[in-house]
Amino acid sequence: MAESTAQAVAPEALTSGGHGSRPSRASTSLRRGLKWLGVVPFGVYVALGLIAPFVAIAIAAFKNSSTGALTLSNFHTALHGTYLLGLRTSLVLSIATAIVPGIFGLLIAYAIFTAKRGNALRQVVITASGVFANFGGVPLAFLFIATLSTTGIVTGWIKDLSGVDIWNHGFTLYSAYPGLFVVYMYFQIPLMVLVILPALEGLRPAWREAAENMGAGTWQYWRYVGGPVLLPSFLGCLLLLFGSAFAAYATAEALTGGTVALTPIQIGALLNGNVVAGQENLGYALGVIMVVIIAIVMIIYTIMQRRAARWLR
Repeated sequence: MAESTAQAVAPEALTSGGHGSRPSRASTSLRRGLKWLGVVPFGVYVALGLIAPFVAIAIAAFKNSSTGALTLSNFHTALHGTYLLGLRTSLVLSIATAIVPGIFGLLIAYAIFTAKRGNALRQVVITASGVFANFGGVPLAFLFIATLSTTGIVTGWIKDLSGVDIWNHGFTLYSAYPGLFVVYMYFQIPLMVLVILPALEGLRPAWREAAENMGAGTWQYWRYVGGPVLLPSFLGCLLLLFGSAFAAYATAEALTGGTVALTPIQIGALLNGNVVAGQENLGYALGVIMVVIIAIVMIIYTIMQRRAARWLR
């Protein structure tokens, strides 16, 4: 009886004992290691492409250009005078070119959303938005110079049809307002269409049907159901547009020739030595300020996206 009991217990002891559990733990660790292995290339990319450059820029920003000693004078200069004006202009322009294109982009995206899925116009608008959202730099500046400059095609058409020369009534391409504002609208509106359309498609038809069954009209549906669900995604898209406009450099530089006080243009001028030689560290300080602002915006954007994902799963 004792032998049979020992034989019956022995397999369980072997299975549940310390030696038998090792393969299970090893396989679990192996699975976890394989999961993290897929993240390694992205981690290397982030470390080499984002973290390492930012650390190098931050270190240089706290150094004196002449002596190499640690100092806060670069940040003091960056937050005063013409550089503070450039930062303020960049922020105001970015906010304006986020809100206005955000509203227009939302309306266009809603029109696409309500169209039939197989509609050819829907596909054309989505494809065109993808092209226009990635069109910028020198080609975009040349496009607007050829279109809305003093001798531009559209300027000539307006003058021929109405007899009004828009350049004699305060319009100019070579300023922050209305020049860069109009130019940024060109790629900001399509970008808004692309990023808000998935959020609109995440609204479930059953929600609207349930609201209508409860006697709610269109206004009540958007006020109490669709609007609150869509609001985090909309605010997140506005933050994304803000970051896109705030970091834009090539278009503004090519269009204005660096005459507008914008932080990206000022950084480029300092690093190229176009203002005063040996002021690269001041440019690094402006770069750190921009990175901090963009980081704050992206953190808020991530929070908004997570909140929106709760409803759109």
